[in-house]
Amino acid sequence: MTTAESLPSELRQAIAGLARTPRLLVVCDYDGTLSPIVADPAKAVPRPESIQAMATLATLPDTTVGVISGRALSDLAALSGLPAGVHLIGSHGAEFDAGFAHALDQQAQTLHRRLATDLEQLIDRSPGASLELKPASIAVHVRRAEPTIGASILEAVRTGPARWDGVHVTEGKAVIELAVVETDKGEALDMLRRGADATAVLFVGDDVTDEKAFARLTGPDVGVKVGHGETLAEYSIPDTEDVAVMLAFLVTERDH
Repeated sequence: MTTAESLPSELRQAIAGLARTPRLLVVCDYDGTLSPIVADPAKAVPRPESIQAMATLATLPDTTVGVISGRALSDLAALSGLPAGVHLIGSHGAEFDAGFAHALDQQAQTLHRRLATDLEQLIDRSPGASLELKPASIAVHVRRAEPTIGASILEAVRTGPARWDGVHVTEGKAVIELAVVETDKGEALDMLRRGADATAVLFVGDDVTDEKAFARLTGPDVGVKVGHGETLAEYSIPDTEDVAVMLAFLVTERDH
């Protein structure tokens, strides 16, 4: 069983120091961070220990908690089960829990419909490939497709609809997302920071899309990458179980 003592000592020290900051902001990605990666995105259930820790942190004085995910806000709220005290931001920063941050104009709505039509045709008869329609974007998932088929689909998206005027592209693990508004997890993190007037931030994420948020960290902030791979985060941990342990450790240190 993973315990706080199994976390890297440097990370434990950083979390203990972060816990003493006057106004703390804690933000996590969802898939691969709070929830293990699964083949069917609709079955991505978060680790209960992580949800409990996030909920507890949100009740502590001068502590703000949020989740920034590529998922549509409605799906994120339904799957996570997080309380109202935790800020939820969906679609890589395009949807905020206080309402959709970017009202789509007629041109964007038309582009969204065009993307849906073309992408549906593109994945037609490709077993394992699927579309995830969101209010301002469409994600093409190929995790369940044969590797060669998935690679072919992603390349077709990159050389096709991804190049259209007004389309903003975000790539992740076995997914490419095309948005009709600009989305950026770094911008979303900055908005949460300003709203909380935070003196320090903890950001935890696993995907390439989280690097934009890691790039915004500075000073006493702490970035933690989940899993392997190049990253701008100063620290890394193996998997979502370690995330749960780290968040519980932060609760203990913060709630003295």
